[in-house]
Amino acid sequence: MELDHLFICTAIDAPAAKTLREFGLVEGTPNTHLGQGSANRRFFFRNFMLELLWVHDVEEARTQPIHLADRWLQRHTHCPFGLCLRPSASRQTPAFPTWDYHPPYLPSHLSIQVGDNIANLAEPMLFFLAFGHRPDRNLPEKQQPLDHHHRPSLQEVTRIAFTSPSFNAPSAALQALIATQLITVEPGDRHEVTLGFDHETQGQQTHFFPHLPLRFSW
Repeated sequence: MELDHLFICTAIDAPAAKTLREFGLVEGTPNTHLGQGSANRRFFFRNFMLELLWVHDVEEARTQPIHLADRWLQRHTHCPFGLCLRPSASRQTPAFPTWDYHPPYLPSHLSIQVGDNIANLAEPMLFFLAFGHRPDRNLPEKQQPLDHHHRPSLQEVTRIAFTSPSFNAPSAALQALIATQLITVEPGDRHEVTLGFDHETQGQQTHFFPHLPLRFSW
């Protein structure tokens, strides 16, 4: 598998996006998930997408079986993250147990494979897109901005590290993902995530607290 994208539950309209733009990221196009009651603002890198997600219609979100409304409403006390994986050259299927979710906004022949820890709001939502691909391989008409104004430029996400107050009892799905070494999870006082870029050769780091529970390391 490969890392595809990360979502962070945010306030409506994701005002925290301003902090990322001030850092030097160039924002891509937003998206609305029709029938799921959610929307987002997005930032793209060559191999990864960072999504700021909110629920604009709680009742509509609750018609879907992925507990997104509850995760969003409890984002300050529970895990506000979701992590998506995609196929790699060496593995075409998810490493964790899943079930098929058919969201209203996708064509009927496509589905999202959702980790069976979905009801555990103490952990990141895990899901897999069999049709996922790198942003730098989008068709020309779907290209997103990949070059950012921060210097040195951040190109590819090469590490994801979660901090979690509930690390002592990870689900079988989360344990299976940790075993792939695609992510790490460490104990901490609160839910945070670090995105490492380009193998972190510059030895630099910044955080976006209190706007987002997010660090960049490069």
